Amino acid sequence: MIDIHTHILPGLDDGAQDIYDTISMAALAWENGTTAIVATPHCNIPGVYGNYFGEAYQRAFEAAQEAIAREKIPIKLYPGMEVFATWDLPKMLEEGRIMTLNQTRYVLMEFDFGEDPEFADEILAEVKGTGGIPVIAHAERFEFVQEDPEMAGHWLEKGYAVQVNKGSFRGRFGSRARRTAYQLLNHNMISAIASDAHSPERRTTCMADVYRELLGEYPKEYLDVLFTENPDRICRGEGIIRFRRIPFGIPNGSPFGEEKQE
Repeated sequence: MIDIHTHILPGLDDGAQDIYDTISMAALAWENGTTAIVATPHCNIPGVYGNYFGEAYQRAFEAAQEAIAREKIPIKLYPGMEVFATWDLPKMLEEGRIMTLNQTRYVLMEFDFGEDPEFADEILAEVKGTGGIPVIAHAERFEFVQEDPEMAGHWLEKGYAVQVNKGSFRGRFGSRARRTAYQLLNHNMISAIASDAHSPERRTTCMADVYRELLGEYPKEYLDVLFTENPDRICRGEGIIRFRRIPFGIPNGSPFGEEKQE
């Protein structure tokens, strides 16, 4: 598995508090089948976190890499950021202040949970206009997606990627997020599942447990695309696999037997 959304860098946000948390999170991920992690600290949250690309980010990333290597944990660590969407985000991308996912065109973006969907659509289009490819972080947690999950299909049609948190399938973020996560999964509207890990004890880097649970109801080929192949393609800057979307309103919609598209 490859995890494109983690808060594993020490001391930058509400994720890993020190290098020991970083080491523990990396070890837990490796022990549970994850071979690569993208470090995505919160960035550009007004009045809370800046974390733009610069010396502080570089120091934290290099410290994490060195500690993981020193502990002989054979997991790859890639750079990235989870960027809060504001009107000046396109300009910051053009100025090189935002670290994209492993320095590709893919940009991991989040919104306020009560965001106006019109603003979301506008800023996503502007990011695409800079040459970036938006990856919408934890899409199932936004109120406007919970109210209209077809929004995720709308984003996929525009060439964006949709990421869902593994914890949502277990109700970690409430019943509405859980319901929406399964709706998106059943209608082929997820590009990647990630941990959004924040510590070694809660919201962890272990994705194997949720993978095994979902494997009881969904095809292995389908889950492997979401947990491994698409995340790997994103880290390489390649086009992702897109399953044929099942519109809402079709009875018993599910991914079984659906034709796969790239």
